[in-house]
Amino acid sequence: MSVVNTVRGPVDVAELGQTLMHEHIFVTSTEHLDNYGKGGWWDEEVRVADAIEKLNALVAKGVRTLADPTVWGLGRYIPRIQRVAEGVPGLNIIVATGIYSFEELPHQYEHRGPGLLLDMPDPMIDDFVRDLTVGIADTGVKASFLKCVVDAKGLTPGVERICRAVAQAHVRTGAPITVHTNSATQSGITALDLFAEEGVDLTKVVVGHAGDSNDLDYLRRLADTGATLGMDRFGLDLYNPTAQRVATVAALCERGYADRMVLSHDASCFMDYFPHEWDMVAEVVPNWRYDHIYDDVLPALREAGVTDNQIDQMLLFNPRRYFS
Repeated sequence: MSVVNTVRGPVDVAELGQTLMHEHIFVTSTEHLDNYGKGGWWDEEVRVADAIEKLNALVAKGVRTLADPTVWGLGRYIPRIQRVAEGVPGLNIIVATGIYSFEELPHQYEHRGPGLLLDMPDPMIDDFVRDLTVGIADTGVKASFLKCVVDAKGLTPGVERICRAVAQAHVRTGAPITVHTNSATQSGITALDLFAEEGVDLTKVVVGHAGDSNDLDYLRRLADTGATLGMDRFGLDLYNPTAQRVATVAALCERGYADRMVLSHDASCFMDYFPHEWDMVAEVVPNWRYDHIYDDVLPALREAGVTDNQIDQMLLFNPRRYFS
């Protein structure tokens, strides 16, 4: 039996069911929230209740598992997620470890590591491994995958060190990786090249936000390494309209790549990028919600010739393989 750790404990991967592979619950900055949110735009009880309501509605659509790549830099706070998980008994929530940074290394790691002011093994690796094998802080919740970023600025010194630490944590534990990428600059290639140098099993990598691109040559180049394409921003039409995303997924399915794609929205219950205005965001991006795939995308994919078996591959079997 192969198991994956969730917020409520280990689950047999065969029981994961339909899985959205890249969704956030809360995206916040702790300092922003603590200094400006409380008594202003943040009410803990309101936001937790809102998340429970939204995620129970998602369960009603047939989703059984949500992979949440909220790590350092996006406001990971597991006690809040535990509260949400208890209110959504039909949903497995899988959390991640890693660092979300487009350019710089957090100062807490800047001077510690090989050849630095305090010459020592990179402490990031041990921190990530501890999250995966012992648990996050004192919550008892273990992360089950790793997250890093290679965006438009590429491998800055900080980004490179984070990505290599993530790669080494993978090598030590076997935990899979999701890497945020920038499709406009085709940074997924850069990320996979680095991972290959570090000995990463590329079949255990999701190239996040690959679905922002409609360049089939680029996408096939990524998938031919064995990596999985994150077609994971459905509803974020400002990056790529839904109709084009659907056409690209259908074209890749036709070419035999259904076993190399996962589907998601990169949505969240609350994001403090728009603290006072969050509830107005839905008016600007009305499809950026957890149920867009079920209400709109799956019917469009079927209309485009994607079979139910291929949909099951992307929503059920590929996530199961990733976490096995």
